Amino acid sequence: MVRRFTYSELPIVAAEILDCLKKPRVVAFAAPMGAGKTTLVHALCDALGVKDPVGSPTFSIINEYATVNGPVYHIDCYRLKSEEEAVDAGIEDCLEGNHWCFIEWAEKIPHLLPDDLVTIRIRVEDSTTRLLELIDSAAS
Repeated sequence: MVRRFTYSELPIVAAEILDCLKKPRVVAFAAPMGAGKTTLVHALCDALGVKDPVGSPTFSIINEYATVNGPVYHIDCYRLKSEEEAVDAGIEDCLEGNHWCFIEWAEKIPHLLPDDLVTIRIRVEDSTTRLLELIDSAAS
């Protein structure tokens, strides 16, 4: 899936992503700082029915949100200095199971990521437009 979008289209884009993936998965977001990773995760959480406030887990590392279908995990690895630190924070536990797990800065924990990882690359085209590319390693 490749899709150009603007902020106003985020609810539609989130629904398209979830429809494309069909089931709970571990999803990594690859994008530069300020590209909209957390904003897209927020839209995905809205589409999944999260009622809790969705925010950046930069300092908490892991945010857990409740839905009627089970937890949704939002992880931010930006501040992690090692994979050992990620394990100590409990990230491995979030990666196991049948639930959605959204990871920002996943490239910092390559050896902890599952083989069937989905990656969403976001490229900034201009101040209002992004290009999204969804890469499903399980489909390869």
